[in-house]
Amino acid sequence: MTPPPTPPPVLSVEKLSVRFRMPAGRYVEAVTGATFALAPGESLALVGESGCGKSVLASALLGLLPGNAETAGSARLADGLDLLAADERTLARTVRGRRVGLVPQSPAVHLTPVRTIRSQLQETVRELTGTRSPVLRAAAEEAAARAAFPASHLDRHPHELSGGLAQRAATALALVGDAPLLLADEPTTGLDRDLVLRTVDELSAHTRADGRALLMITHDLAAAERIADT
Repeated sequence: MTPPPTPPPVLSVEKLSVRFRMPAGRYVEAVTGATFALAPGESLALVGESGCGKSVLASALLGLLPGNAETAGSARLADGLDLLAADERTLARTVRGRRVGLVPQSPAVHLTPVRTIRSQLQETVRELTGTRSPVLRAAAEEAAARAAFPASHLDRHPHELSGGLAQRAATALALVGDAPLLLADEPTTGLDRDLVLRTVDELSAHTRADGRALLMITHDLAAAERIADT
């Protein structure tokens, strides 16, 4: 019997480099020649000290670098789309949230402070899936449940949540669009050790159960060892 064909990598990064133009014609090299690939269901940890370029690489993948940045190399999704070459319209409409979900370093910055978690989830569900009332409320509650965010806290604002719950809310937003790739940028920063382990285990569970690929950026070696295949 012929074995089934191997699916293409969810993400294939080849010789990705990022540098920043500075005054007087100088450049700062932030990332040089990064190369890796992620298969469906695989977890990869990108580990390094603060300031080494990990988050710059994540921003390059999402097209969120500042205007003085220059990139080289490629970062292709399974369908061949090169994230480094894609224009802002493509990234905003077809990539962010839909094909690449972001679990941010700082949920407090990612979440809108004047809106409840429920309203933010409903807006994200509406935007990414096209779901409309009357099932929008149920879809938002389902997204929260997938991230183990308690339904009793859905009508609270971000400042009313603990660090762990805010992280779960941000994770719920990242899971809404069923993106095949999750990019977690220092998702355990500021959490105590028990919450670090719980957050890592929940991200790992979503990766395994849903066949997603996970790129986790971290300086926490224990978290990386716990979650990553590579």
